[in-house]
Amino acid sequence: MCHLPKIRLAALLFFALKIQSLAAQHSVAREWSEALLQTMREDLARPAVQARNIYHFSLALYDAWAAYDDEARTYLLGKTAEGFDCPCSGVPLPGDKEAARKEAMSFAAYRLLTTRFTHSPEGTGAVYRFRELMQKHGYDFRNHSYDYSSGSPAALGNYIAHCILKMGQLDGANEANNYLGQDYPPMNPPLEVIAPGPGKLQDPNHWQPLQLNYPIDLDGYPMTDCKCGGRPLSTLIGSVDGRGRKITNIQTLQVPTWGQVKPFALKMHDLKVYRLEGREYRLYYDPGNDYFPRLDTAKGGGTSQDYMWNFALVAAWSAFLDPNDGTLWEVSPRSMGNVQRYPRNLAELRDFYDLKTGRDPGAGHEINPRTSQPYAPQTVPRGDFIRVVVQYWAEGPAKETPPGHWLTLLNYVSDQPGLVKKFNGKGRVMSDLEWDVKAYFLLGGALHDAAIAAWGIKGLYDGVRPITALRYMATLGQSTDPKQPSYHPAGIPLLPGRIELVKKGDPLAGAKNEHLGKIRLYAWKGPFAVKDSTADIAGVGWTLAENWYPYQPKSFITPPYPGFVSGHAAFSHSAAEALTLLTGDAYFPGGLGEFTVKANSRLLRFEKGPGMDVTLQWATYRDAADQASLSRVWGGSNAPFDDIPGRMIGARVGAEAFHLAKSYFYKDSDGDGYLSNEDCDDNNPAMYPGAEERCDGVDNDCNGKADDAAPCGGARQ
Repeated sequence: MCHLPKIRLAALLFFALKIQSLAAQHSVAREWSEALLQTMREDLARPAVQARNIYHFSLALYDAWAAYDDEARTYLLGKTAEGFDCPCSGVPLPGDKEAARKEAMSFAAYRLLTTRFTHSPEGTGAVYRFRELMQKHGYDFRNHSYDYSSGSPAALGNYIAHCILKMGQLDGANEANNYLGQDYPPMNPPLEVIAPGPGKLQDPNHWQPLQLNYPIDLDGYPMTDCKCGGRPLSTLIGSVDGRGRKITNIQTLQVPTWGQVKPFALKMHDLKVYRLEGREYRLYYDPGNDYFPRLDTAKGGGTSQDYMWNFALVAAWSAFLDPNDGTLWEVSPRSMGNVQRYPRNLAELRDFYDLKTGRDPGAGHEINPRTSQPYAPQTVPRGDFIRVVVQYWAEGPAKETPPGHWLTLLNYVSDQPGLVKKFNGKGRVMSDLEWDVKAYFLLGGALHDAAIAAWGIKGLYDGVRPITALRYMATLGQSTDPKQPSYHPAGIPLLPGRIELVKKGDPLAGAKNEHLGKIRLYAWKGPFAVKDSTADIAGVGWTLAENWYPYQPKSFITPPYPGFVSGHAAFSHSAAEALTLLTGDAYFPGGLGEFTVKANSRLLRFEKGPGMDVTLQWATYRDAADQASLSRVWGGSNAPFDDIPGRMIGARVGAEAFHLAKSYFYKDSDGDGYLSNEDCDDNNPAMYPGAEERCDGVDNDCNGKADDAAPCGGARQ
């Protein structure tokens, strides 16, 4: 008999009790989403892969629900989708449609998730979690029948999961080989983060893997549960842990060819295919050179000045991570959010990000439009606020990843008493189950497509992260004044009070003045400055630029993939657009979404804080997405030029996912074979500034595919 560890057993008991407490108020779809989210927190932190898992999970629930609906059309069941056929000869009408739906959905979710997560780091616990949920509803998880023609909802659910799993073998993700991309040797040798400088960097315009002093898996994330037995890391490299994961300490590029994965609503006419060094890269929204600067390492020409400014801003903003500097910010929606316009090129970035204050041009919202009252002010130390924002949105190891974060926010929105569950804010009020199923289907498609769009760009452009760029430029010297020491045309620009030269008498000069003339930054001192994360903060002060760190734990530092474009920005804005169109309202229910971080909570993980309660507040979904995007610059994981194109791509992805999802939900009302023309006009600029009209003569039937000559609004039935 297999015995679970006491901690794991306790966690399962807690989960079972939680499920029981939620049962009276949440749908079965919601219960399965919570089980998925907890499993993702225990799995490898692979954002693109987890976005795909959410998408396939949402398909399983949706098709099992739609199979028993008189109006909605299934996506895969009985159809050909993403190049895969899932034949269906007809689903017998059940005596109790709602009971059949719940059973079919549960079996579809159970079979899919069990297969996907059995071999994850906490796979045994995940399987027990899924079985607990099945048993709680009285379902026999040992039923493997696919014979849905018998009228068995369980068999239908099993069959739907079988189809999705088979489709997943053909979608280009390379799931059978643990999602490994094509052989992709990085342009640069690894950066040993505890050593000064950028290592043996070959090209500062390309991503550089990190060499950490901690064991990581092949996806580049810390193996915190590694049973290393006190052995030195050097003796562990190349071995495997108890779950068969290879132990290394050098990052491997994560899913560099994810642009090849088949999308939900991305359009072929937006696709560009590139071939580079024998590899194919597929980009749906190529930002081109409008946002991507390159450093001329010899003369500092071309877009070098833009490159320097972007990374100098990241270094300067690192100084705002000090909660004890006496600076207070008003951080309620009355002072933050409501960005009216995004930069359209590199030059416009300088007017968007205020290098001196750490703010964007968001004007805030004077009045809560749902209460007609001003938003209550909230004043907190700037350093506490920024530290909380960075870590709340960070979603690294032991988190549900950025796509999972937005699934939790969707569940949060669904629980708000001010939400009226009407699709796009129109028509009839839906049941909790119908709302959850349709919302997950829409959000899952948006997140999946955001991953494909963003990672396709990451793979081709191979953009450098700030830790590499800053250390490299600082090693060259300063590029501001040829008459001063350490001048180099490709060096870092000087900024009084933030980026300076080490001069004689400076404590950083060293006992023998060995660091004289080097670059110093007034910045966060880094994770190695913290000895006790429950009692210490690293603080901000002058440090050698060659030792600069982003605001991340020493076991992680930066994600194992390029920075351009920001995945956080793409995920967040695709989700924000999807939620705006789903609810028919740009604002959170009641005009306010919020999350409170208690003083000295463990959110920061690697240092003490915050010093007081901090409540993150957003008026609109886009405000939340903008904050998530900005957090990556505040924290030093991305530069501004990574951020903005990610935001714009994400918003477009979310709108397209909405229109395609909608075409599956509603039946042709007038019998002409098409959905109503008005269905094409939900991107109302008055509701969501910057939205684009979708009926533009390119995709006239609004089904997310290339134009097939159908009249505007017509999704063929």
